[in-house]
Amino acid sequence: MTQFFQVHPDNPQLRLIKQAAQVIHAGGIVALPTDSCYALVCHLDDKEAVMRLRRLRGVDDKHHLTLLCRDLSEIAQYAKVDNRQYRLLKATTPGPYTFILEATKEVPRRLSHPSRKTIGLRVPENRIAHALLEELGQPLLGTTLMLPGDDVALTDAETIRARLERQIDLVIDGGACSLEATTVVDLSDDEPVLIRQGRGDTAPFGF
Repeated sequence: MTQFFQVHPDNPQLRLIKQAAQVIHAGGIVALPTDSCYALVCHLDDKEAVMRLRRLRGVDDKHHLTLLCRDLSEIAQYAKVDNRQYRLLKATTPGPYTFILEATKEVPRRLSHPSRKTIGLRVPENRIAHALLEELGQPLLGTTLMLPGDDVALTDAETIRARLERQIDLVIDGGACSLEATTVVDLSDDEPVLIRQGRGDTAPFGF
């Protein structure tokens, strides 16, 4: 049975955040609100949970999963960031962006792109997501909650529970999210490359 927590979007209940962290530590997959769409998230170091997450999304190991980080210093632990990249990240985080960057050795090999050794990272501007990241003390591995065959991401917690009952371990209801996914920018080369136009403004990158 999938658990269902109603969490206040502005003042997340610490008791529920701690319980959600326990679900993740136990290998669970959680549907989590963000500053764009809902996301499916799991523990960074749980190989079985990562495989389950990929199966739910219908994606292979060439599809970038995203590390949801608390702040810029955490991004720098998992990605190689030069001064130019840092300025762009500082100007746009937290916010509805996903950045493709060169992965450091801190990133398990199975999580980076197999040929390019890159990783997707983001710092969500959402109090529930941030509270859970603080409680865990490390990034979450996540992906937009768009199921195979769907054209749009799921943005309503009750719908998510109905669609994924018994397939995931917890739905955190933090209210309706945006219909738009994150803007994805590849910063791994000399010049930024727009991969997907989403909710985040592209002007800071000169697009």
